[in-house]
Amino acid sequence: MSETMKRWEMDGLGRHSLELREVARPTPRAGEVLVQVRAASLNYRDKLMIETGMGLALDYPFTPASDLAGTVVATGAGATRFREGERVISTFSPGWIEGRPLGDARRPPYRTLGGTLPGVLAEYVAFPEDWFVRAPASLDDAAASTLPCAGLTAWFALVETGRLHAGETVLIEGTGGVALFGVQIAHAHGAEVIVISGSADKLERATALGARHGIDRSRTDWVEAVLALTGDRGVDHIIETVGGAHTGKAVQVAAVGGRISQIGVLEGFEITLPGGPLMLKNVTLQGISVGHRRALEDFVAAVERTGLEPVIDARYPLAALQDALDHLDRGAFGKIVVEMA
Repeated sequence: MSETMKRWEMDGLGRHSLELREVARPTPRAGEVLVQVRAASLNYRDKLMIETGMGLALDYPFTPASDLAGTVVATGAGATRFREGERVISTFSPGWIEGRPLGDARRPPYRTLGGTLPGVLAEYVAFPEDWFVRAPASLDDAAASTLPCAGLTAWFALVETGRLHAGETVLIEGTGGVALFGVQIAHAHGAEVIVISGSADKLERATALGARHGIDRSRTDWVEAVLALTGDRGVDHIIETVGGAHTGKAVQVAAVGGRISQIGVLEGFEITLPGGPLMLKNVTLQGISVGHRRALEDFVAAVERTGLEPVIDARYPLAALQDALDHLDRGAFGKIVVEMA
């Protein structure tokens, strides 16, 4: 095993600061495992971290990205959770095992990989063993790497907190990573899925994944279209990926007693919505900050049982990270994955 490895690092904010460097391969300390990273999937949040830092105090050199799949190749003293040769995936929020997120009212929790903690765009990482879970045997490394953030976010919103069940109606906004996981998870649970998008081609592909209805927001008033589809009943669950004033439209289409899972901030972190319908319809608006480790373990088990196959739009080699980020800027149908080999 080589004593060095390649890792993407930044000494300041902005894509121009990204450099692929040759650095020393880490050695696992007590309680840690050394993982050979096979694949890392990108999230919109990674783009924000690279470009703006999202207001966090970063330690430089900073390595971006949070979602990996790989193989344990060495263990530190006292590490017993995994054996050498086992395949693992990362947890987005290390330390959040179950229950409520860590933190308090003044300091909301945001202790995440590729944020306040080191990222994973490297050939090897040495992290505490509790920061990993077993990878699904049914998926290759590229597909498994898409689960820790995008996959778990959709699972946490619909299943862990939403208690989704057959016969309910789910509205999915867009066709990115979280959105398509939402389509697949909802379909697997027997829900009726509605997808809105500005692309007829993407709507057709979403239908093939299990969506019952597709609404082209560029051609029609999607709020009225959703209400018409549901006979004015509205929808039970909404995966809200846009934020800003768009969340107000989610309130409009929510059923009485419906649930909005606020996940995205494409239109900004400041959200506006009509208070009257929110209260009169007893709508639950819940912020989703990905999810805890136990829910990821549940999701991995569900992936294996159902045969769910994550949608990967494109795969890039490690050296082509800038091309992968360009693709992320253009928008993807599903996930973009960086492979180390």
